[in-house]
Amino acid sequence: MKKIEKYLKETMAELRKMTWPSKDELIGSTIVTVVVSVIVAAFIGIVDRILLLVVQAVFGKGLGG
Repeated sequence: MKKIEKYLKETMAELRKMTWPSKDELIGSTIVTVVVSVIVAAFIGIVDRILLLVVQAVFGKGLGG
């Protein structure tokens, strides 16, 4: 029981040290995350399309849709 109590006290002490982002920082981080996600999704979609075309050129139209 002492170990659990010690763990909870240490956890609370660490949580008190934590700082939360301001509203502006949070909005900025969210925008960056969304923009990067869209760019990565577009890149993966383009690469997928190119690889599909290569596979179809090599094996014929029977594969890949």
